[in-house]
Amino acid sequence: MPSPRSGHYSIFAIAREAFRQHTGWQRAWANPEPRDKYKVVIVGAGGHGLATAYYLGKNFGITDIAVIEKGWLGGGNTGRNTTIIRSNYLQDPSAAIYNKSLQLYEDLSQDLNYNIMFSPRGLIMLAQTEHEVRGYKRTVYANNLQGVSTEWIEPARLKELVPIINLDGPRYPVLGGLYQARGGTARHDAVAWGYARACSDMGMHIIQNCEVQGIETEAGQVRAVNTSKGRIGCDKLALVVAGHSSQLAEMAGFRLPIESVALQALVSEPIKPCMDVVVMANTVHGYLSQSDKGEMVIGGGTDGFNNYTQRGSWHHVEETVRALVETFPMISRLKMLRQWGGIVDMTGDRSPILSTTPVDNIFVNCGWGTGGFKAIPGSGWAMAELIANGKPGPLAADYGLNRFREGRFIDESVAAGVAH
Repeated sequence: MPSPRSGHYSIFAIAREAFRQHTGWQRAWANPEPRDKYKVVIVGAGGHGLATAYYLGKNFGITDIAVIEKGWLGGGNTGRNTTIIRSNYLQDPSAAIYNKSLQLYEDLSQDLNYNIMFSPRGLIMLAQTEHEVRGYKRTVYANNLQGVSTEWIEPARLKELVPIINLDGPRYPVLGGLYQARGGTARHDAVAWGYARACSDMGMHIIQNCEVQGIETEAGQVRAVNTSKGRIGCDKLALVVAGHSSQLAEMAGFRLPIESVALQALVSEPIKPCMDVVVMANTVHGYLSQSDKGEMVIGGGTDGFNNYTQRGSWHHVEETVRALVETFPMISRLKMLRQWGGIVDMTGDRSPILSTTPVDNIFVNCGWGTGGFKAIPGSGWAMAELIANGKPGPLAADYGLNRFREGRFIDESVAAGVAH
C-alpha cells in the first residue's frame, strides 16, 4: 500500500484536493540524508537505476536500498532523449529484453499509479535503399519467430499513416517501411518520477546531489562508496550511470569496453497536429515524432569523437535537418525551439552490458548506446534479477562482460543499421 506521504493518485483524490485548494498534496518522493550502510547501493537515479531499485523491491522484497545521484533525479540521459519505444530488433537477445520492456511499458502507468503518458502510436523505420528493404523484410521474419508483432508496409500504406511524408525524394526515395503498431513514445520525466515515487513509498532512499568520489574494496569485494555526502557502506553495488560507467569502473579497479559520446536532438516550435506516428530514417540518421505539445521532436546522430558534453551543436542541427527536409519538406519552415545532447555509452557490438564484474558484488548496467530509454523497464527487471541472485536470468544471460573475450557479439549495429 502507498504510504500516507504520497497517497494514492485517482480521480477521487483530485476532486478532494480541488475542494481543499490543493493544499493536501505531498511530495512525490522523500529527500532523506544517507544512512551509514545499505544492503544495496545503486549509483544513478535515472530511469535504469530507479527501475532496478523498483523491481528489486517488487520482485524480490529487497528495499534496504539507496539510489544515489550526483545531480538531480532524471537529469541525465533519461531527460535527454527522443522518447522512442520499440522492440523490433533482429537478434534474439535484443528482441527478448526490448519486448519485455515494451510489455512493461504498456501497463506501467497502472503499475506505478503514475501517468507516464505512454502513447502506442506506432513506429515506422523507413527503407530508403534496396539494402534496407532486404534488411527490414528479414527483420519481419525474425520478429515473427520471436513473437514480436511487426510488418512490412509498402509506400502507399506508409503515405496513409504519414501524410506529410515525401515518398519521391531525389536522393533517398521511400521504398517502404518496417512497421510496429505497438511502438510509440512515453513522457521521459514521468517515467523517472513514477519509479522514484514508487521506490520512495517502499522505504528506499533516493539521495540527490551525492557524487561518488571513490569505491572501497577489500579482498576483491565491495565495501562502500565514498561520496560528497560521506561514506556509504553496502553489501552490493550497482553502477547504472550510462556514459560515466567507465569512470566509476576505474574507481573500482577494472575497465569497461565502452566509449562515451554525445547524442544530439532538438525540437521545433509547437504546431498543429500533423503526425501521429514515430518515423525513423536510418539512411540519413534522423528520427521524427510530434509531442503532445505540438513540437516536432527530431533526433540526430552522435558526435564523431569521444566527449562528455550535454550541449547540442550547429553542425548536427544542420546535418540532421538537411537530411530530413527532403523526406519531410514541411519542417524547412519551422523554427528550432531548443537543442540538447546526452552522454551515451557505446560498446563494440552496440548492445548493452548487464553483468557481474571482476569485483565481487559489483554489478554494471551500461552500454545501451542511443536506445536506453526504450529499455528502461526491461533493463531494471533483468538487473534486479542479476543483483538479487548474483547471476543473470534469461534476459541478461547473453549480456555479460565475458562475451567480448569469448567473441559472442550481439551485433545490432549491423542488424539494425543504426547504433540503436
